[in-house]
Amino acid sequence: MHWRSTTLVVVEVEAGGETGLGYTYTDKAAVPLVTGMLWKAINRHDALDLPGAVEAMWRQVRNVGRSGLAANAISAVDAALWDLKARLLGLPLARLLGQRRAEVPVYGSGGFTTYSDDQLRKQLGGWVEHDGCHWVKMKIGTHPEQDGHRVAVARAAIGEHGLFVDSNGAQDAKRAIAVTERLARDHGILWHEEPVSSDDLAGLRLVRERAPALTEIAAGEYIYNLDDARHMLEAGAVDVMQADASRCGGITGFLQMGTLCDAHHTDLSGHCAPTLHLHAACAAARFRHLEWFHDHVRIEQMLFDGAPTVKGGVIRPDLSRPGLGIAFRQADAERYAA
Repeated sequence: MHWRSTTLVVVEVEAGGETGLGYTYTDKAAVPLVTGMLWKAINRHDALDLPGAVEAMWRQVRNVGRSGLAANAISAVDAALWDLKARLLGLPLARLLGQRRAEVPVYGSGGFTTYSDDQLRKQLGGWVEHDGCHWVKMKIGTHPEQDGHRVAVARAAIGEHGLFVDSNGAQDAKRAIAVTERLARDHGILWHEEPVSSDDLAGLRLVRERAPALTEIAAGEYIYNLDDARHMLEAGAVDVMQADASRCGGITGFLQMGTLCDAHHTDLSGHCAPTLHLHAACAAARFRHLEWFHDHVRIEQMLFDGAPTVKGGVIRPDLSRPGLGIAFRQADAERYAA
């Protein structure tokens, strides 16, 4: 996978002398949705009336479609509304949401298929040695003939720590079964993410049923609403369901999916955007870990004051700061504005 660029869409909502901040990683085409349809939907609601505002946004996009761009835009506004509410109440968002845990485990994520062996060793080994991560994740599937060698390089770099692989849906079910069995046998992988397309729930279930007992099948980053999550869980397609608060309806959607996972006895893992997820991850039911995706980490630490840093394989919210505990560096972002 060759990562060329990332677009960050930032949303600010003002009320009562406070400003709430939210964001999503999507195309800039989301901006007119936010400033048009979604603004009209929330403008008539009190700043503390989050359920009313959220319901109004989903109702507003009925005729343009809930999934994809609309869900991303709603996610950013939802996060801004939660940040605003917490700031108005003078509370860190984790406390407002009902904090269950003081810290959130993370796994280092990157290992693109364009990396050299040296780049792979440095990145994955660094997450283990310097950040204390218990698990790391790498990409496979772009060049299948190289996967065995690359995974062996990764295993040597991290020792006995947990190794995850992500195919980004690059394989069909039968090949995915063979790949999972081989990498589990030879290199002890603990997790295979999107071995087939997440749209192929039957294929995911087949891979899950045939995978070695200690290798979990994960998917869910392209879930946009509760129905998507319900279908995946009812299909028995995953051992761990991923959800992305920048896509699945923001903080509201992420917490709802945690409850849905709890009802299905399935763990929830957060996909990317660690700064956005941190407070919700502290409150979510049946939560396992959060993806420390190197590209989003780089952007968030560059553009947000208060972005978390890893220590001992975990990140912690700053409970001395209200809301999400972050501030957007507008001046620093101007040079990248599209």
